[in-house]
Amino acid sequence: MPNGPAQPDDDPSQLIAARIQELGDWRGRTLSALRDLIKEADPNVVEEWKWRKASSPGVPVWSHDGAICTGETYKSVVKLTFFKGASLEDPAGLFNASLDGRVRRAIDVREGDELDEQAFVALVRAAVSLNESSSR
Repeated sequence: MPNGPAQPDDDPSQLIAARIQELGDWRGRTLSALRDLIKEADPNVVEEWKWRKASSPGVPVWSHDGAICTGETYKSVVKLTFFKGASLEDPAGLFNASLDGRVRRAIDVREGDELDEQAFVALVRAAVSLNESSSR
């Protein structure tokens, strides 16, 4: 995946797909599954690729009337950071990282973790609803 500023013809969806393929391990499979759940939760979600610079290939971001979450990959975790996570109800307790933040909350998924898919879809839908209500 090329580094540096995004080119005008760089399709964010293709960049995300390339990142998933590039990972080639459990992190790629996990990011792909989470991406599918985000799209299931909101068929109108917009995929973006942000913060691309020489030292970083960039980060997938999903948006709808504002940013919903990022999908970062690290050596031992796939991290989904919800931009307004602190304002979302999380009855299933999916948020397990960045819990002390005033605005953001994150879900760290490690190899072998089982994610409550229904609760995740509901959380994404709640984030979209919050964005929609904030943009009115």
